[in-house]
Amino acid sequence: MISISRLARWLVAAPLALLLAGGALAQAYPNRPIKIVVAYPPGQSTDIATRYFAAKLSAALNEGVVVENRAGAFGNIGTAFAARATPDGYTLIMGASGTHAMNPALYDNTGFDAEKDFEPIIATAFIPMVISVHPSLNVNSLPELIKLARSRPDKVDVALPSVTAQLVLEMMKRKNVPLFSIKYKGSGEAMTALLGNQVPVLIDTVAASRAQFGKIKPLAVTSAKAMTALPEIKSVAEQGLDGFSVVAWNVLMAPRGTPGEIRERLAAEMRKILALPETAKALHELGFEPAPPMDHAQLVAWLRSQRLTNAEIIRSAGMKVD
Repeated sequence: MISISRLARWLVAAPLALLLAGGALAQAYPNRPIKIVVAYPPGQSTDIATRYFAAKLSAALNEGVVVENRAGAFGNIGTAFAARATPDGYTLIMGASGTHAMNPALYDNTGFDAEKDFEPIIATAFIPMVISVHPSLNVNSLPELIKLARSRPDKVDVALPSVTAQLVLEMMKRKNVPLFSIKYKGSGEAMTALLGNQVPVLIDTVAASRAQFGKIKPLAVTSAKAMTALPEIKSVAEQGLDGFSVVAWNVLMAPRGTPGEIRERLAAEMRKILALPETAKALHELGFEPAPPMDHAQLVAWLRSQRLTNAEIIRSAGMKVD
């Protein structure tokens, strides 16, 4: 039988032993390759940015960091896979606004719980959208487009290649900008329609649109203010729709249960990477903005607010996934 004194000594020593074990775990991590799941196809904006971060993180950790694409069901397949992964720091996911803030409100069953199944590590990038028009529409600013839409309610067509683009449109409708939506399967198809003047307006990411800015006319970005890399394109809010802000985003995440020491090690290395001037340059070239610094509590609270805000807009607008 264990004596009371021995039991007391064990109860005192056990937490210390666990603490030391956790520290040793963090120091030994990583000792084999790390996988970052991207729930979208290769070549998509999130995929390209994640590969940049994977290369930098690999150099910082002196261990391989690879990207694994698991696309399908608008990101649900790859995200569900990551949610079920062993929480040991060797499987991460580059979470996105679509998978972690919109899909939970769009699907009855995504196969994962965006809040309970994941622990955020660090926000990496914000991805503004841009409202562009075909030159033949003969509008030169967002106020001119708004005036045209209000004079012809639901007669001015807008191409929407994503759920985020649809969210932008619903926000504009709340501001009495009655554009008529036409959904497309992806950015390439939507851009082809705009370039061919099959539709006069397009809402898509800056990343997907900027290569055509010589052929199309960008009117406004959907971030709260103009982007650092494109200061000449004013934001929707700066052009009269006060408080307007819709951006997609990426957040590096781990499955729930991943040790805190490992998550903090990854966060610390990612903070160094995000502070590099070359990282800001790379993100700007992609049409991204570096995410603002947030500590863990701020990040958790911000993600919760994103889910709630998007869910309210999606449900009140009756948005559906086709």
